[in-house]
Order: sequence, then structure tokens, then C-alpha cells
Amino acid sequence: MRKFIPNLITLLNVFCGCIATVFAVSNQLELAAVFVFLGIFFDFFDGLAARLLGVQSELGVQLDSLADMITSGLVPGIVMFQLLGMSMTGGWNADSLTQSIPSAWGFSGSFGALPFFGFLITLASAYRLAKFNIDENQVSSFIGLPTPANTLLILSLPLILFNQNNDVLNAIILNQWFLIGLTLLSAYLLNAKIALFALKFKNWGFKDNAVRYVFIIVSLVLLTTLGYLAVPFIIAFYVLLSLGVNLTAKQG
Repeated sequence: MRKFIPNLITLLNVFCGCIATVFAVSNQLELAAVFVFLGIFFDFFDGLAARLLGVQSELGVQLDSLADMITSGLVPGIVMFQLLGMSMTGGWNADSLTQSIPSAWGFSGSFGALPFFGFLITLASAYRLAKFNIDENQVSSFIGLPTPANTLLILSLPLILFNQNNDVLNAIILNQWFLIGLTLLSAYLLNAKIALFALKFKNWGFKDNAVRYVFIIVSLVLLTTLGYLAVPFIIAFYVLLSLGVNLTAKQG
């Protein structure tokens, strides 16, 4: 019975991803973010449960990637689609997805094909997850930005729009060129040949996990002081800290 527990947790990730997809298509991006966060929570604990119970399996590995493809692949693509649509209308539009589809094919409408560019994130996520499944080197570290981390970055944008109440930030986030640039950067980081440390603790000693403890402490400080705006800074800090660790390892 216990061998089914990790897979059940993974399926909860799938379920959350499905609900998040519905909300993202409806342009209820705050609710989509809530279920994405729940899905990522389950994504973290399915592997932990498998290790604790000693029931790791190839089925679990494949199921985990399929779940990530929904929660951390499809949903952020839809969210970027919606944000690009909003950038073209200058504000929030609950019907942006349904209105943009006919105009994308040359019919009446206000958006054009630009919002579909957001699905580059979904394509890059699919490619990354496929590579991850056949790469035996990504055990204690990742090569490229993990899809859940990238999803947190993308989902933080509508949360900042709704909750930070800052006209400058809103203008930046709803700028077409910013969103296009972020989409390209996101697709690159997902598949970049950059080693990034994993938040997997083999023990609780500070010496063996100094980088992880520093990252967690800095992240908590940023979240406490900046709220949702902290998320982009945390992702940037994660990448820069990993690069620093890699450089130090080479010099040593």
C-alpha cells in the first residue's frame, strides 16, 4: 500500500495543475497561482515521501514529469499568454483568451498573434522535462532552471500586479517588450547548461549545506520585506548563487 502514497501525492499535483489551468484560461490568475503553489508543494513532497518510504520507482519519475508538464509547463504558458494580451489592451481583461484566438488568425479582435508567444515557455518546459528524464547527472544538482522555479517566477507577475499596488511596477510588468524578453530569458534558463544546486538535504549539518541555508535565510528575509516582489529576486539570487558556487568549485 505504501508504494502508492508517493504516486497519489503526484496525482494531487496533476489535479492542482488542472484546476490552475481552468483559472488561468478564465484569467483568474490569482486563483491559478494558488493552485500552482499547491501543486508545487505536492511536487516537493512526492519525492520526499518516496525516499522516506523507500519506494522510489521509474513509474514515479515519469509520473512526476507528466505532472510538472501541466502545473509547471502549461499553466505558466497560459499566464504569459494572458499577460501579453493585457499588455496590448493596457489593463485587465477577463475575456482575453477567448477574444485573442479569432484575431490571431486574422479575424476581428484587438490582440493579434503576440499572446501565443507566451507558449514558448510551455515548449521550453516540455523540452527540459524530457531531457531531465534521460539525464543521469541531475541527481544532486540541476542543469538549467527547474520548471517549478520558473513557474514561480512567471506566476509572481500577476500577484505583484494585484497586491503590490505600484504604478511603476505595473507599467513594467505590462510592457510588451519586458514580457517578450522575460519569455525568451525563461526559455533559455530552463535549458541552459548551468549547474544549479538542489534543495535536497542529505543531513542537517551547516557545513555540508551552507549554500542551502544561506539561500533559505535570504529568501525568507526577502519574502518578509518585499512580499510577492521578492520572488523574481529570489530566483535571480538562486541562479547567481549557483554560478558563484560553480566558480568557487572550479577555482578550488
